[in-house]
Amino acid sequence: MIGILTQCAACATELGLSSGKKCGRCSTRYCGAACQAQHWKEGGHDNLCKKIKKAGGAEQYNANKKYGEAVAVAAEACAEDTKGQTCYICTQALHWKTKEGLVRGCACRGTAGFAHVSCLAEQAKILVAEAEENNLGNKVRSERFARWYACSLCEQKYHSVVLCALGWGCWKTYMGRPETDPALRDAMQALGNGLHDAKHYEDALSLGEAELSMLRRLGAPEEELLNSQGNLASTYHTLRRFEEAIDIYRVVYHGFVKLNGEKDRDTLMVAELYATSLVSLQRFEESKALLRKLMRVARRDIGESDALTLNIRWSYGRTLYRDSDAKLDDLREAVATLEDTVRIARRVLGGAHPNAVGIENSLRGAQAALRAREATADVGSLCDAVDALNT
Repeated sequence: MIGILTQCAACATELGLSSGKKCGRCSTRYCGAACQAQHWKEGGHDNLCKKIKKAGGAEQYNANKKYGEAVAVAAEACAEDTKGQTCYICTQALHWKTKEGLVRGCACRGTAGFAHVSCLAEQAKILVAEAEENNLGNKVRSERFARWYACSLCEQKYHSVVLCALGWGCWKTYMGRPETDPALRDAMQALGNGLHDAKHYEDALSLGEAELSMLRRLGAPEEELLNSQGNLASTYHTLRRFEEAIDIYRVVYHGFVKLNGEKDRDTLMVAELYATSLVSLQRFEESKALLRKLMRVARRDIGESDALTLNIRWSYGRTLYRDSDAKLDDLREAVATLEDTVRIARRVLGGAHPNAVGIENSLRGAQAALRAREATADVGSLCDAVDALNT
């Protein structure tokens, strides 16, 4: 069950975002009185009710619990990398209150970038609160809200379990806001991205569907709807529901082109994901044509070293060598593209970053495919030469 509790606590019947019967003390939701009575007698609700009420309700209790679990997972995953280091925010190895360990989930190198999730969360919370209290405007608020998912030192997005822990921290901070509050919607997106990055795909899907339903009900702006649909398509793709993913990506891509033009960052991002989904259905030629177009735009308008440009070139290289009909020149182009991309990725992101590691793995795959094809070509040439001598 995710942070947005949309199911009956007793029988797991889907209730949506607002329907169902609630416990009068802690607001835990049920589909009816029978399930509420059963949960009280057999489900242990009598022991949890006071704790849930103290936390601020079932939603808040669950979010707090999930946040604590996610922080522990992130600290454990980063333990080896952070050994002997201190938090760049509080300067301590262990957090003074929670006693949690350090994490490192960005592109910072050297002694920079080590921090406690709780310190990162508190930093983001304070920055956003200042923007809201002082009416600094939506642009400043959005820039500061990025601290929930991107490092303030290197400006790269956090990844994996660190992004997931911060997503839960963001959600538990703003989940009590009204549906019309931008912070609530941003928090839903931050949590969804974190769940997806940490490979909790089914939870990410449930949250994405709830978010899209809420946005449609509120009559949200087109750009918000497109972003939500894009996130949903990404989860469908990961769950290997490729046809559904491609149908949504196509709509989102053309929507962003119409709204912001082909050079816009959001347009480029969703177009790259659309191209990747096409490959999953063996539609290589369509994917390569789109990626060539995206590479030209990205390299010209956002630069060679931008993380998005690197992702687009990575996707192009993979598409070239994964095509079973790839020619020798295609494989050579794949290797050349990935060699150049991994060189830039190591410099910009650092060699340990998941994307840099992924590009390097793809390069090895392309090199292996090229060697195999060249060996086959050499054997073919030798056979042709022998045939020529015998005639």
